[in-house]
Amino acid sequence: MYNCSDLKKGLKLLIDGEPHVIVKYDFTKPGKGQSLYKCKLRNMITGALFDRTYRSGESFSPASLSERDMQYLYKDETGYVFMDKETYDQVILTEDTLGDDKYFLVDNMDVEILMHEDLAIGISLPIFVNLTVTKSDPWVKGDTAAGNNKPATVETGYTLQVPSFVDEGTLIQIDTRTGNYVTRVKE
Repeated sequence: MYNCSDLKKGLKLLIDGEPHVIVKYDFTKPGKGQSLYKCKLRNMITGALFDRTYRSGESFSPASLSERDMQYLYKDETGYVFMDKETYDQVILTEDTLGDDKYFLVDNMDVEILMHEDLAIGISLPIFVNLTVTKSDPWVKGDTAAGNNKPATVETGYTLQVPSFVDEGTLIQIDTRTGNYVTRVKE
């Protein structure tokens, strides 16, 4: 059990039977009365944001979350399918749950799936992923207004800025935390 003094940004709590994470936290101590703990919480299942204020003395249950090592298999009409590498159980995540992380998934990629009881609610990708450029406009010599960068689309449909020397068919490394180009990958 957590009490109010344990509250901090990133702490995961169980509120009304669903896991929530504290996104923003503020502590105030008025001249009289109990301390106030103002929190902005995000529901980890629905993604909804809301504000709550707690008084000192309240207690909270920790969210029962676990991470399972899984492998991305494929995408179909129901969503993105992942397989537990130990039990071979399959889990399906929707596009809404994945958000922009869907652009960095490659077949047979190892990922960690965040689970609440038996419900998959999130994903942790590797920090870097290698993807092939499928569409990139040719760079015109003298076109320096763009800072020597140009847009490129990779095999998953993600569009990012790359240096002018990157052409179609080039394997590049992308930082999944920021979505930015890192380097060319030698094959």
